[in-house]
Formats: sequence, structure tokens, C-alpha cells
Amino acid sequence: MSKVKVGIVGVGALGEGLVKVFAEHPLVDLVSICDIDSTKVDLTVEQYQVKGFTAHTDLLEKSDVDMVYVSVPPKWHHEVALDVIRARKHILCEKPLANSVEEAKELLYEAKRANIVHAMNFPLNYLTNTRKFEELIRTGFIGRLRKVELNMQFPTWPRPWQQNQWINTRDQGGFVFEVSGHFIQLIQRFFGQISDVKSILELPTDPTLPETGITASMKLANHVPIIFNGISGTAGIDEQKLSLTAYGTEGTISLVDLMKVKAGKIGEPYEVLPTESNHFWNELINEFVAAINGNQSELYDFQVGYDVQVVLENLRKTEILV
Repeated sequence: MSKVKVGIVGVGALGEGLVKVFAEHPLVDLVSICDIDSTKVDLTVEQYQVKGFTAHTDLLEKSDVDMVYVSVPPKWHHEVALDVIRARKHILCEKPLANSVEEAKELLYEAKRANIVHAMNFPLNYLTNTRKFEELIRTGFIGRLRKVELNMQFPTWPRPWQQNQWINTRDQGGFVFEVSGHFIQLIQRFFGQISDVKSILELPTDPTLPETGITASMKLANHVPIIFNGISGTAGIDEQKLSLTAYGTEGTISLVDLMKVKAGKIGEPYEVLPTESNHFWNELINEFVAAINGNQSELYDFQVGYDVQVVLENLRKTEILV
């Protein structure tokens, strides 16, 4: 079986790390990269011996690739992804799918029409901790679901390791778009579609900066409530706190900081469960290659990305200035 030939558009903070992952993966062959920063292109070409471009259209026209990983800032997802789709290349896109519901809807329509493999980078799906959380839900550990709660705390935003030109902007960045989208996707995977979104965003008076807080409520089809609490600018140094918790009639489970699962029955200790760590990116690439080869695979496609986009846009509708 021949390797899948890969091109990467965008080698910024995230894409740069993924270049190494794709270059070392046994099922794919990284053949080309693209970034508007020519210095990054030159360095990557020298290190990995691939073709380099500063325009994604040149990569699509002049490089023989089977699939493209789109890792540009959200503002450019629609333009780049649409060109990839129309070139009939399989596509893996960073989240969020686009920068509006209208853009996401068009990408979904065009990807389906092109009859290509299309998937989102929602890597939490492949974590052993996430799978343990889901196993407990599916086996009835908590009994009947009563409430779902997401809590996000960031002493600083952006996080120290996450510095780029767009992550701290109102139109593309902020922790609602960057972080909560992962958990919206998981909630809809585990429990079904989210509706009736009501949100209050805390926004700084500087119109270029993203939210500093969010309080939101929504519900599932069976009327189970979902609560989002998020805030940046808290005490602590590089001590983010992320937790997705499901409360039931018989117990409680939480996915905490992505690194551990806590669970307990009512009236019993609430403890961290033993799980093994895994390299989720390798698993995602394995699944993508399986789909390209016509085999059964676990992928989260542009329909999933669109469904997440709808919730994200509703979360950004109500604002207060502080």
C-alpha cells in the first residue's frame, strides 16, 4: 500500500509541531508545506526536505498531494479550505471549521459534493481519558443524566505556550472559540444536540480584544441543562483549570484538565481513575488514512464541525462591556 502524500498549509504554533508528526508517521509522506512567512518556509524545507510555498494555491497546483492539513488562523479557513476542496484533495481542517455559520455551511456543502474525505481536528476524541469518560456514560455509571457543566479558568489569556497574532483577537480568538469548541463537540458526541443557547460574554472595552468571561446555559433534547462557566485573568501562574462534568442520579464523572478522569458514586469517594496516556495525533492520522483507503474509520467530519460552529456563534451573541 502506497503512503498518503500530505501537504500542510500553515506552520505556525500548531502546524509547526504537526509537521514533525506527519514527517515521522509511517503511513504518510509529507511532501510539501506552505506558510505566508517565507522564513518559516525556508527553515521547514531545510529541516524536512519538502517542497515549500508561500501561497496555498501554488501548493495545490505544483505539488502532488493526496490530502491537505489546513492549519491557518480561523479567519482564513474558509478561503483555504474551499480551494483545497475544489482541487479535490482530502482535507483535515483545524477547528473551528470557519469564522461564521454561513462559511461553515458552504464548506460542508462543497466537501460533500466533492466526494472527498473531510475531517476536523478534534483530537480529544482519541484520548484514552475521553474514551474512559464515554465508557462510564454508556455503561450507566452515573444513572440518569441530571446536568452537564463545563468550567474553564485561565490565569492569563493567551496561555504562555500559545502566542500568535490572532489568538488574542475578538474576531478569531478568545477561549470560547479556541477551547470550548472542543467540549461542545464532546458534549454533542456523548449526549446529543445542544439547543436553546443563552450566553453572557464579559468583554473588555478595547474592541480588538476577546472575551474575559462567559456564563452560558443551554439544554439537550431531553431538557437536561448544560452550564458553561469561563473566565480569564485569575490568580495563579500557568494554572489553567478545565473540567467537563456529568452529574447523574447515581454518580458523577469529570474529565479534568484533559489528563485525568474522576468518578464516584453518590455517597462514595470521588477519585481519579487509572488510565494510560496515548498519542492521539498518531491515532487521528491512522483513522484518516483508513478513510482514504475506503476502510471503516473514526473521523469527525465537516458536519460535526458545522454543528459545533452553530453553538459557538450563539455563544457569542450576547455581550456586556467591563
